[in-house]
Amino acid sequence: MSTRTKFVIGGVVVGLLTLWIFPWWLTALIILGVLGTPVVGYLMLDPSQRKRVRSQGRKRLGS
Repeated sequence: MSTRTKFVIGGVVVGLLTLWIFPWWLTALIILGVLGTPVVGYLMLDPSQRKRVRSQGRKRLGS
């Protein structure tokens, strides 16, 4: 099992536990906060910085 798969399974388990413990709207806010932070950070970059980030990602993939 890959590392990414383990993280996905762990995230689903944690999400289900928070849904069971907290109200659904609070769980939705937590999920949006965790997932939205990297998106907002990426959108705050200049176009040249975004280009550098994309090229680094491609280099790591070996393309």
